[in-house]
Amino acid sequence: MSTYGYYRLAAATPRVRVADVAFNKDEMVRIMKDAAGKGAHAVLFPELSLTGASCGDLFFFPHLQQAALRALAQFAAETARLSIPAILSLPLAVDGGIYNVAAVVQSGHVLGLVPKSVLPNTRSHYERRQFRPAAELRGREVTLPGFGVVPLGTDLLFTDGADLVFGIEIGDDINGVIPPSCRLAMQGARVIFNPAASMALACSASYTRLTVQQQSARCLAAYVYASAGVGESTQDAVCGGQALIADNGRIAAENELFSRESGIILADIDLQRLQVARSSESSFNDCCAAAGVVPARMIQLGKFDTRCDLAFAWLPSRPFVPEAHERAARCEEILNIQASALAMRIEHTHAKTLVIGISGGLDSTLALMVSVRACRMLNMPNSAILAVTMPGFGTTGRTHSNAVAMMKLLGVTFREVNIKEACLLQFQDLEFDPSLRTSTYENVQARQRTSLLMNLANKTGGMVIGTGDLSEIALGWSTYNGDHMSMYAVNCSVPKTLIRCLLAHEASLCGRELAETIQDVIDTPVSPELLPPADDGSMEQKTEDILGPYDLHDFFLYHFIKYGAEPIKLRILAQVAFAGEFSEKLIGRTLEIFLRRFFQQQFKRSCMPDGPKVGTIALSPRGDWRMPTDACGELWKP
Repeated sequence: MSTYGYYRLAAATPRVRVADVAFNKDEMVRIMKDAAGKGAHAVLFPELSLTGASCGDLFFFPHLQQAALRALAQFAAETARLSIPAILSLPLAVDGGIYNVAAVVQSGHVLGLVPKSVLPNTRSHYERRQFRPAAELRGREVTLPGFGVVPLGTDLLFTDGADLVFGIEIGDDINGVIPPSCRLAMQGARVIFNPAASMALACSASYTRLTVQQQSARCLAAYVYASAGVGESTQDAVCGGQALIADNGRIAAENELFSRESGIILADIDLQRLQVARSSESSFNDCCAAAGVVPARMIQLGKFDTRCDLAFAWLPSRPFVPEAHERAARCEEILNIQASALAMRIEHTHAKTLVIGISGGLDSTLALMVSVRACRMLNMPNSAILAVTMPGFGTTGRTHSNAVAMMKLLGVTFREVNIKEACLLQFQDLEFDPSLRTSTYENVQARQRTSLLMNLANKTGGMVIGTGDLSEIALGWSTYNGDHMSMYAVNCSVPKTLIRCLLAHEASLCGRELAETIQDVIDTPVSPELLPPADDGSMEQKTEDILGPYDLHDFFLYHFIKYGAEPIKLRILAQVAFAGEFSEKLIGRTLEIFLRRFFQQQFKRSCMPDGPKVGTIALSPRGDWRMPTDACGELWKP
């Protein structure tokens, strides 16, 4: 059983000597042992790796063909105890022609042979001179010396009976109008292996990288590519030895080109996740039905140890936060999505004001900055933003001063309403003792603020801009019909970890004084500020002390919603991603809180206000997330 769907895939680029079959076989056996020692579950070698891809008319010689078959048998025997499958390529004489085939070898057996379909025949390529395309094959199997009858064809898939299902296309097959990998994916392949022998030309490596990346995304699959290296003949061209592993549009591993030594790259790919993505995130299955795909011949792999320590897995601890090299552009894009959505709603409703409660916290600060952008888009003055600070029993001097400073620096219409008196009257009407720090004490304040904002919007002909974020929506961390409600929720698909990133980007665009204020907001602990502060005036109520770190909650949210990860998988992935940062005990406790609250609080999501989707995960009941309010979460208890 694999480790929750993860498999370690390997792409090897061995040293070769053209037509020196014994040397090539020995080098491949050595690499195979190295890969197995590193925990690889399947290893890909380049095109025609046993002979070298640049043998030219030497491929016509039966002497070379037979030597390759003997080397195949020796490779199978010498790697039999490793038990993991290898994909290697050789010339095969069959049906009166020579075919460029990839052999799947495991535990001393050749399980299947896949011929190349697209044979380029251009100025610098003349493969049709020596080889025939797969379409010209007449049979569906071939007898190999020492191996007996072996399946042959482009319709072969290989599986371990669990999550590993792979198919093979060779070299230029990927450049076909409809590559074989498309059909293989629709037939069930979650991994595509491509043994290649591509020329190294100016810009060719970047083109190949993009092609592999796009094909993995198109097929919602892992794509493993290994091309012949510099040991090939340089009579008229050079091979660069490019190796790539892509995972649904993301390059998971790649090597350095033109190495004169053998090399191997490894990546741990979650094949379980890819299957979930095919089911829930795309029209993949509709394409399969429309194409009328016929079932492939499924070849059962032998048993092998598929445990994986996730050392080569892509597991960012903050999956919602863009990578550093693209962070500025991505943040700008997200902010413009939010602002454009809000601008459209302003135009449609003819709103004269944007009413926002400003607490000096992360969420309201982002909503304020988005509102400023929307006003800029509509050529409205910032004074159209009615920003209200509403000090209550838990408001601290730090958050209040930051709120006031931002409003003044941005030139919005500033208003302060102290809600303590109104809340005390409400307590009196409720016959409630305010010394009791219960949910009533907190929620009266939250609803008082929302009621005030709604009434101000009515008075000024405006709309209330919601500040709640995706993390809070997932956890139900809001007061029903309090901060839970607004007239347009601009942050509804922005998680807490991303908000910090977006505000840091906004700070980089501001003047010094505003930037310093925003940075202090980022550095302030997250709190609803509904309970009185400590005697020294510091914040007493900290959300993450109650719920656990938002970094963990956002991690769980990402893998739970996007890929349907089960509780034990969520825990294991978090332990790997946050190793040395959070204890296993804290991870386990936070996971329990996340799953419990996620199921209990669906009733708040079922009636949440409109708001723009900015990423692949959102919880709108009208769009991305349809869940019964009364769904039982017992099955998901960690």
